[in-house]
Amino acid sequence: MIIASIDIGTNTVLLLIAVVNKARNEIKTLKNFYSIPRIGKGLLPDNEIPEENIQRLLDSLRQYKEIITEFQCKKIIITGTKALRSAENSDDIIKRVRKELNFNIQIISGEEEAELSFLGSTSEGHTGIKNLVIDIGGGSTEIIYGHRNKIEFKKSFDVGVVSLTEEFLKHDPPLQSEILKLESIIKEKLNELQKIKFQADVAIAIAGTPTTLVCMKMNLKEYDEDKIEGSYLSSEEIKGLIEKLSPLSTNQIKSNYSSVVEGREDLILTGAIILLGIMELLVIKKVKVSSKGNRYGAIMKYIFKDSDISTDN
Repeated sequence: MIIASIDIGTNTVLLLIAVVNKARNEIKTLKNFYSIPRIGKGLLPDNEIPEENIQRLLDSLRQYKEIITEFQCKKIIITGTKALRSAENSDDIIKRVRKELNFNIQIISGEEEAELSFLGSTSEGHTGIKNLVIDIGGGSTEIIYGHRNKIEFKKSFDVGVVSLTEEFLKHDPPLQSEILKLESIIKEKLNELQKIKFQADVAIAIAGTPTTLVCMKMNLKEYDEDKIEGSYLSSEEIKGLIEKLSPLSTNQIKSNYSSVVEGREDLILTGAIILLGIMELLVIKKVKVSSKGNRYGAIMKYIFKDSDISTDN
């Protein structure tokens, strides 16, 4: 069976086309697509997503519908995360998407998002390995710990690259005082992580922040999933990238790092600071990088829906 899985985030909308063998619990990736409509741009809690943002979302979904038709997908899974969770007009957007495209969006909670991130990023790992998963998104960050058959800790934190960049980095390039304030706020919002003792075999960082940082570390001019998937980032490497990024304007970042930062050139510094802050709080020296997140997890949950997977805290 060929399945399409779409993850609607605050910054990106991602599409996975995969062949699924439910009998063997296997997912084979056929193609990944991404767009950056940034539907959470300028969105404050309990406010409406602006019409121009909605139009960008609809444009992305129209393109994806053509791709899904081309691949003759038998099932379509669509999840919406932080921006749609917090927007006052999310119900109207869901109805509009259903009417115009016949797509059904399921808005998931922060805990559900954490679960899907974990399932997706650990889908090919050994069942007995303890994993710590870090998912930095546009509007929230999820921290999840456990092994494939039991999630022991999961929490969604109100820390995202879009929301924090818009709130704290007012200048381009940002002032040093703004960066220091951002670092302080991140540590404050994630402070409870200091009290938790995770005994993880592997720490995995997923989504656009770590994959972009790896591209920058490797001096890649184009995104290459084969080189990025399973690579590592150390805390020292992230510190070095933060030092390089801090004095640069968004145009300079885009010019220096080419298409690998496109759509994230104004967000990647914030993402790097968030990732480094988490690693310092949890005393992690390196993370394994993966592009597999919610869209993979949504398919895994579909596969496992009749299984005995446990997500107890």
